[in-house]
Amino acid sequence: MPDSPDLDLRLVRYFTAVAEHRHFGRAAEALHITQPSLSRQIRGLERQLGVRLLDRTPQGTRLTEAGEVFLPRARTLLRSAARAAAQTRAAARPSRITIGYTGGLIITPAVRELRRLHPDADVRTSHVAWNEPRPALLDYRVDAVVTRVPFAADGLDVTILYDEPRMLLLSRDHRLAGRQSVTLDDIADEPLPRLADPDPAWEAYWRIDPRPDGRPAPDGPLITSIEDKFEPIAAGEAVGIAAGPIFVNLRPDLISIPLEGVEPSHVVLATRAGDRNRLVPAFRKSAMALLPEAAGAVGAGGERP
Repeated sequence: MPDSPDLDLRLVRYFTAVAEHRHFGRAAEALHITQPSLSRQIRGLERQLGVRLLDRTPQGTRLTEAGEVFLPRARTLLRSAARAAAQTRAAARPSRITIGYTGGLIITPAVRELRRLHPDADVRTSHVAWNEPRPALLDYRVDAVVTRVPFAADGLDVTILYDEPRMLLLSRDHRLAGRQSVTLDDIADEPLPRLADPDPAWEAYWRIDPRPDGRPAPDGPLITSIEDKFEPIAAGEAVGIAAGPIFVNLRPDLISIPLEGVEPSHVVLATRAGDRNRLVPAFRKSAMALLPEAAGAVGAGGERP
């Protein structure tokens, strides 16, 4: 391999596209270039590195051993370049902030207050998937996220805003539907949906798995996304555990009942550690003052009236 090749990031991006699609034609379509051009670009990258990265097969394209080694490093290189560009743009625009939020959380009062106090600022909002708060922050897609724990917090500053009770979500004709509250003993044998590709900490927290006595939570239907759980719950195939206010009026065949004896869900504000954007601490102050009230909570650790 040549010493210290100067890699063209465009070629690296082309390689990762082929590696992810496992097909030159589909990768070319996604990249909006022709397949012959893509093939030439990949051959150029292989010549630059001095190794073969991809093999064509009757089924499509597969990575060589060298390609398997290069792929995670290529992704890291592209992410680092994207972050460097985002950090540079952010430094040039100190009066811009993008505030993220995950499902079922209200940020409007704090955003409105930030705009009132900083009328010169460009304040934007962006929905963030439940499993994306940390990547969205570290990739500079957002500058702050209002979300729920658990998630990996290394490299972040995390402030608890308020607590929500955890609730049992079940069908209206479930045997427990008439109860005022339930405990883990009441659902000891009730299956809970499982994500096909879960975040282990998230899955353990929202399935309460294992239970305090060490027993595993009963396995229910396998689902591919959080949103897929509502149908099997409504059909009586499983029950679910969710944050307090989210699902109360979601659909008429579902109800939620307080789940007693478990730690409440924490709603938090997460930001990048050491962020110099002056609007970040300003939003944190507004969020701490206004969002607990907007959610109907007294504050961190507070109870709902």
